[in-house]
Amino acid sequence: MSERPYVLLSCATSIDGYLDDASDQRLLLSNDEDFDRVDALRAECDAILVGANTIRRDNPRLLVRSQRRRDERVARGLPASPTRVTVVGSGDIDPAARFFSDETEKIVYCATGTVEKTRERLAGVAAVVDGGEPVDLVRALADLAGRGVRRLMVEGGGATHTQFLTAGLADELHLVIAPFFVGDCRAPRFVNDGRFPWHPGRRARVAEVRQIGDVVLVRYALSDRAGAA
Repeated sequence: MSERPYVLLSCATSIDGYLDDASDQRLLLSNDEDFDRVDALRAECDAILVGANTIRRDNPRLLVRSQRRRDERVARGLPASPTRVTVVGSGDIDPAARFFSDETEKIVYCATGTVEKTRERLAGVAAVVDGGEPVDLVRALADLAGRGVRRLMVEGGGATHTQFLTAGLADELHLVIAPFFVGDCRAPRFVNDGRFPWHPGRRARVAEVRQIGDVVLVRYALSDRAGAA
């Protein structure tokens, strides 16, 4: 087995690169057809990872929504929805969040110094794993591979995307661009500042460009494994 799963990053942004606006309500950047595409991607994965800030801000459930796809997974001997994974440094995470609802397997990677506190907080709702100090994504991915996760979908937010990309741990990026601007520096961006492996001297390879209703999907191959996945 590979030392880490195949990692697919998926996100939608405004034309000016924002994941959301600065309001209290979630900004819908995509459309029904693209939401169905993302649901199909989820159904093909063994696990879905989001950062702790995404859980706090968006309170996602991260389920496969199509009953047909859920049934097909169960028929293959898989759970109806992929394992949910998050990374948290402080251990400050609400066990009542929808991320921890239902019987889907949940895994939380936290910093060494917060393991005991996080296990107490999340007792009975998630497996809490020591991810190092600070949390080491390579270590977390190796642990996921050891648990049988071969394909991991990362759905944000910006800090999480930045960590995977700057560490060179992403094999593929699905970037959906909505046809409007946010124009507010208080809003979260797709990525934060960092040193990325892709730059003017090393361009990422475009694998696909597709119009989906009023949004555009750009699929980037970010590693040699992308073509064989």
